[in-house]
Amino acid sequence: MTDVDIIKKIEKRIDSYENDMVALQIALTAIPALAPENGGDGEYEKARYLLEYLNSMKFDNISRFDAPDDRVSSNYRPNIIVNIPGKNPERTVWILTHTDVVPPGELKLWDSDPYRGYVKDGRIYGRGMEDNQQDLVASIFAAKAFSDEGIKPGFSIGLAFVADEETSSMKGLGYLLGMEKKIFRKDDIIVVPDFGNEEGTMIEVAEKSLLWLRFRTVGMQCHASEPSLGRNAFVAASHLVTKLSDLYHIFNTVDPLYYPPTSTFEPTSKDANVPNINTIPGEDVFHMDCRILPQYDLDGVMSKIRAMADEVEKTFDVSIDIAPVQTVQAPPPTDKDAPVVSALRKAIKEVYGVEASPAGVGGGTVAAHLRKEGYPVAVWSRLDRMAHQPNESCAISNMTGNAKVFARLFLGGY
Repeated sequence: MTDVDIIKKIEKRIDSYENDMVALQIALTAIPALAPENGGDGEYEKARYLLEYLNSMKFDNISRFDAPDDRVSSNYRPNIIVNIPGKNPERTVWILTHTDVVPPGELKLWDSDPYRGYVKDGRIYGRGMEDNQQDLVASIFAAKAFSDEGIKPGFSIGLAFVADEETSSMKGLGYLLGMEKKIFRKDDIIVVPDFGNEEGTMIEVAEKSLLWLRFRTVGMQCHASEPSLGRNAFVAASHLVTKLSDLYHIFNTVDPLYYPPTSTFEPTSKDANVPNINTIPGEDVFHMDCRILPQYDLDGVMSKIRAMADEVEKTFDVSIDIAPVQTVQAPPPTDKDAPVVSALRKAIKEVYGVEASPAGVGGGTVAAHLRKEGYPVAVWSRLDRMAHQPNESCAISNMTGNAKVFARLFLGGY
């Protein structure tokens, strides 16, 4: 049987799974998997369901690696690994997805219960449908197709379902990479399907550095009718917010590899201060999300931010504490000609009929942890960028199409 014949059989089998893939998506969405930082109890229940499902598919080699975490009721965050031997056991093709999701946000913006999935116009709706269950499910059924057809893949298949991606990854991929026994090899093909575009033409090989900051401004509370008796922390913080926009002009390098091509510095969430209108707040807290081109050292960026805060402190007689929430200096990028990139480009062309090319993004995927350890990894998915949005959804055709891309990688020969 030729590779062409095998692919035709595998693709036909994947198409036959569509209803099962949708059903698994809906079942997973019904089990919220929120990190404790996001007000949840971790991934235990979702991982338990997923393990039962994987066992029912007769995957022989399933392992669980539990990262200790006393903030959740189970006291650990489960990570699941599936290994399926291939003709060439010296190389494994990994599809690495995550089981956790983000909170739904404002419920009034949703058309339905975020955790009750439904199908409409060729799409599945619900929290987690695209981020990251679309490709989690696609990877499972791509592997199942080989088993059901009795076809041994060219390379060994590795499916990794990790916890804690939406916060720090320290209880997920970070935990796995820190184990004494190494799961991944440097010559493995590793794909993280957690970013992409609508056409499937973007293969992410580089990420910006990540800097999340918490700003706490402390002044003096007083009655709003007598502002001279206090020091308005909200006003001081607001001036700092506007001053921070100068970072765009200071760190203004443009690199067309990345999307967007510049560093970004955006104030985001803000904590509540006083509950009533007629009190001047003595404390104010806001956060900032910075995605910085890797040629800039994060210590240098922090130094500029600290200098801006010092100026505001002097002007308004307040104190400003700046605390890092997450800091990731970008590791070296994956080589544009790495085997994983070449294999993806060919598979994408065959399935979707488009030419994909390497690109850099704003950062935040678990690929950064792999690159830091020297693993050549690519981030790719055909998706509609619905992550973290109300009425999150994924196209069923993307789920089945991406499964066919993964199947080609499993077959090997690239």
